[in-house]
Amino acid sequence: MKKVLLAFLGVAAMGALCLFCLFLPERTDIVVVGGGAAGMSAAIEATERGCSVVLLEKMSYLGGNSLRATGGMNAACTEEQKKNGIVDSLDSYYQDTMKAGHWLNNKKLVRLLVRNSAESVSWLEHMGLDLSDVGRLAGHSISRTHRPAGGAPIGTSLIPVLTGQLNKRGIDVRTENRVIGLLHNQKGTEVFGVLTETREGRQYKIKASAVIIASGGFGSEPALYVKMDPDLKGFKTTNQPGATGDYLSIVEGLHPALVDMSYIQTHPTVEPNNGVLITEAVRGNGAVLVNRNGYRFTDELAFRDVLSREILKQPEKSAYLIFDDQIRKGLSATDTYFAMNLITKADTLSELAEMLGIHPVVLSQSVQRYNQLVMIGEDRDFGRNDLPSEIIHAPFYGIRIVPAVHYCMGGLKINEKAEVISESGGPIKGLFAAGEATGGIHAANRLGGNSLADAIAFGRIAAREAASLACR
Repeated sequence: MKKVLLAFLGVAAMGALCLFCLFLPERTDIVVVGGGAAGMSAAIEATERGCSVVLLEKMSYLGGNSLRATGGMNAACTEEQKKNGIVDSLDSYYQDTMKAGHWLNNKKLVRLLVRNSAESVSWLEHMGLDLSDVGRLAGHSISRTHRPAGGAPIGTSLIPVLTGQLNKRGIDVRTENRVIGLLHNQKGTEVFGVLTETREGRQYKIKASAVIIASGGFGSEPALYVKMDPDLKGFKTTNQPGATGDYLSIVEGLHPALVDMSYIQTHPTVEPNNGVLITEAVRGNGAVLVNRNGYRFTDELAFRDVLSREILKQPEKSAYLIFDDQIRKGLSATDTYFAMNLITKADTLSELAEMLGIHPVVLSQSVQRYNQLVMIGEDRDFGRNDLPSEIIHAPFYGIRIVPAVHYCMGGLKINEKAEVISESGGPIKGLFAAGEATGGIHAANRLGGNSLADAIAFGRIAAREAASLACR
């Protein structure tokens, strides 16, 4: 009887111990918060360095805003540029980025972005991503925007490649798991894990030696972006629904420094009814912008903030992209717009103008004048620095566009190690950040193609630094 009782007590004790184990926090080397390009790159890089990683994404899918990226990814002095006879320099890329940001950028972070850009492209190509097409987006002095062959949208190619790498490495990826807080010491000077909530509302903790925040910006949270910039009230957004600025609540209690929060970029060319972003590559490949009266009114390759302001000055605060069949055939990204019935098509410019409600004679004259400028190789009207081709190949196409909220330049302040900086000026131990959740790199205005360049470069930098702390 005594043996039976002891055996029972032993089993009971084991049961109690196992029950206790259910409430113990999980343990991993690094937690990555957010499953966009920055977070996925960070998880892959950290795993390559021998760390155990858990990637947490609140949405039911991976990709974030990166999945919607269309224009491409910037890099200077790449093999693809050399193959295409493009002579670029790190300094030229640096100057273009700084000029776009009104020279308010963190110079050290921009230098780091530029220096890592070519290697980022090589890293992705080694994984199987096609970045063979090199074009020029607005604000660039040279062609350095890399994208898949034929000018296909980059996001729908990039995210499957990164997802495949996550799967190949067996990385623990948990969608529909929202991080709601950080585990940290009382002073808020050190982070050692996260508090997470599942779709069903169950909360659990994961302890880690390092946490990388890559949860994106707040471009889908009007209350936030209007608070930061009241002029954006009523604007549509190009952002995916998950871009709600979660990092702001996640870091509550740590007192991190925030920078450039009032700088919110509008993308100048967005279809007004569906909020679909019309890639900058359409303009880069030669399209022109005209207003409701048919007049060309600006340099189509001006910086996004400049171009958005010019469009808002036009009748009905909108404009029209006009291009021909040669531009369409050279940019497969337009196939999506045709499939969505966003593009108006006509055999002549006069017919196109009638269909769009534009003055037909003025539109024809505006395009004729533009073609003359292409022939002489100089835009004497608005100073456009790249004139790829005349608009002469029928049929012709048009899309009405308006500016819309696109990118949050502000966010967590980081240093060159991607460590999050506190209000007191020092790094918060164990806390790193990358991508649109950070600020300082782009300042007042982001150069087109720099979002993915930033996400990949600083996602990997954050992972390398986190690994040196967590996996020694």
